[in-house]
Parts: sequence; C-alpha cells; structure tokens
Amino acid sequence: MPKHCLGLPMNSAQAPNFGSWELKIVPLKKLASGKIAVKETMAITMIDPYNVARTPFEQSHLLAKLKKAIVCARLFESQNEERSILVQIATFDLNDKTVYEQVKKDYEETRRCILTKGFEHLTGAMGVLVQPRTKGAGHGSISRAFYARTQFVAKILGIEKV
Repeated sequence: MPKHCLGLPMNSAQAPNFGSWELKIVPLKKLASGKIAVKETMAITMIDPYNVARTPFEQSHLLAKLKKAIVCARLFESQNEERSILVQIATFDLNDKTVYEQVKKDYEETRRCILTKGFEHLTGAMGVLVQPRTKGAGHGSISRAFYARTQFVAKILGIEKV
C-alpha cells in the first residue's frame, strides 16, 4: 500500500515519516522452488554528507530510522500491481548485538569515506548489511542513500536465506 493511502504526502525529511514510526514497504518474490525471498534492497534514509561526517552512529538519522521502522513485506506478483498481498510485518531488532554492531560498522565506514576521500567516493560495494549507494537509477545521479541489503532485510523479516 503506498504511503499516500495513509495520508502521508511525499517528502524527503530524514525524520521518521509518521512522527513516532517509519513505514517501509518491501517486495518479496516467490522462487521456482516455492520459497519466498526478498526481491530488492530497502531504502532507509538519504545521506547528507555534512551531517554524516559530523554525527556518530548513536545519534545518526540511520539509527533513528531503523529504531522506528515498521517493515511491511508484500508479495510482488507483477509490474501491473493490481493487488498487493501483505505477507509479514517486522521491526529492526536492536537486541541482536551482532546485527547492531555490523550496521554501526557499515555507517562508520561510510562516515570515514566521506571524511577521508569525499562523498563522491561512496559506492554500493561498501557495507555488509547497509550500503551507501546512488538513490534511484544511478547513471550520473549524485545523491546517495543508505540501503539495507537484501540479506539484512531477510534477517529483519526472519526469512530463511536462499
């Protein structure tokens, strides 16, 4: 369900989009084996290089968004999107110290790159669970966002690895 159906206008604010919570909708796909898998990465928040360079992970927009995220997983059926089947709802588990520490390392890697090499050197090859990459189609795009890799989205949703 698009966020506008819930009364949320389009915006690029870094604060959680419903005040006290952040709605993320991710598509799942059914594999030939019948198993369900995450179809694509999940955008978390835009990267403001000035802010990221000056903000440790504990005060970051990335962590704020993840703390407030409600992830709704829907089964992708076709490009026509005539319907959307809600499969699962989950939240980011801050009690999983291994995941928390890896997300922190991924953020700090991005921060270090901005500080030492520059924003333009951020690449989707960085990060284990969270990657900094171009927002949208790329091909000349200069904006970047933090994205949860598919294996991270699968972990959040409790979906078995394929």
